[in-house]
Amino acid sequence: MTNPTYPLAPAKIGNSSGFRLPASFYRDHPQFVNATGWVEVLSDNTVLVKLEPQPVEPETEAENLMLGLFLDFITKDALTNHQNLEAYTEDMADEDDELLAGVVVD
Repeated sequence: MTNPTYPLAPAKIGNSSGFRLPASFYRDHPQFVNATGWVEVLSDNTVLVKLEPQPVEPETEAENLMLGLFLDFITKDALTNHQNLEAYTEDMADEDDELLAGVVVD
């Protein structure tokens, strides 16, 4: 059995060029979210990438997993049941602002 491979896509961020990994990479390997590291050029068409995971609090990891599952669910539901979607209006935003007035969030 071989390990899965993930495609890289070029990414332009400000004045820097880089590579973007697909979301599936981070779902399969959440320890690399916000990782730092380095790249070593081995030849004209080969590089070695070393990622150094950042420590993650256990409850934060569980919260990220739940948020990811929730977002996956609502995205799938929105694509499947697009006829039920409703545009978010200024009136809705004003009503939300009224409901949240005075609420303090840590």
